[in-house]
Amino acid sequence: MQTKMIKPLLVCAMLSGTALLTGCNGAEATAASDAKKAEVISIPVEVASLRQGAISSNYATTAILEAKEEAFVVARASGIIHEILVEEGDYVEKGQVLARLETERYILNLKRAEANLTGLEKELSKVRDMYAKKLVSDDAFDKLTAAFDAAKADLELAKLDLSETTIRAPIAGFIAERNAKVGNLTESFQRERMFHIVQQKDLYGVVHLPEKELPRVHNEQAATLSITALGNGQVNALVERISPVIDAKTGTFKVTLRVPNDDNNLKAGMFAQVKLNYDTHQNATLLPRQAVLNIDDKTNVFVVKDGVAEKVQVRTGYAEGDMIEVLEGLNGSEQVVITGHHNLKDKAPVEVVNQVELAKS
Repeated sequence: MQTKMIKPLLVCAMLSGTALLTGCNGAEATAASDAKKAEVISIPVEVASLRQGAISSNYATTAILEAKEEAFVVARASGIIHEILVEEGDYVEKGQVLARLETERYILNLKRAEANLTGLEKELSKVRDMYAKKLVSDDAFDKLTAAFDAAKADLELAKLDLSETTIRAPIAGFIAERNAKVGNLTESFQRERMFHIVQQKDLYGVVHLPEKELPRVHNEQAATLSITALGNGQVNALVERISPVIDAKTGTFKVTLRVPNDDNNLKAGMFAQVKLNYDTHQNATLLPRQAVLNIDDKTNVFVVKDGVAEKVQVRTGYAEGDMIEVLEGLNGSEQVVITGHHNLKDKAPVEVVNQVELAKS
């Protein structure tokens, strides 16, 4: 009786053990399958192809555009402003009339000077005949001659005063500022200027560079200006003058750039980002700056080949804007990772989700 009961118990135990072993083996197989699947998951990346183009070595700084020629017009004569003929923004030629003062007083002074000179001229004519006959002393004749010369000078001054009641432009350019108003009294050579004229066909950009840059700067050197007010439009310029001295306080020297402005799009006072060109490499191999990773003081990029990202060490040259020159490590036909590469490992499987086309230079 006991033997019959033990056999079914042994059978049950064996069946239970078999079920447990089967369950464990199934769990291990599932985990292995999941691990295998995790191993082949590709990392999504964005890539870009390298391209050939020109790239430059530049020194970046800023400048405020200045007028090459400007004039602050003040009145040389005193009087009431009678007429103003120009407004701010008008273009004027050299010698063009800008304003006129009242002239009555100056006309009367001129007539008086003319009358005085005429009287002295007649008197001198009579005395000259008497002097020739020794009827007039040398002293009297000399005094009359001096008075006649002074009267001639007074007449010329009266003419000059009258002419200066007409205010003319000393240079050609645009009226940048008009302070004169009809009816106002203006004094001769007063500090307050009536007009401010600027000539903007050529502008200047003044930059101050560190003294270590002096050997790399020369006359007629090219520069590029990015003008903020024009939506960062690019303008070409040239080095016109280089200061021969270093400012001891700042350790910098002054460089003046000539900025052509034939179409008058640029205005004095505009702010500009300046890139002074030191050298340019043509047909260089270029890659996006964002593809470059600096790891352990080495410059690397990830190159995608057959669905795998390979880490490649490169040697770079000039950098300009978003592009960097490649000197060694790449032949120019590769596709480099520009997004998703910061956590990549060498030989990691990747999936290209987007390919960026680089603009040609």
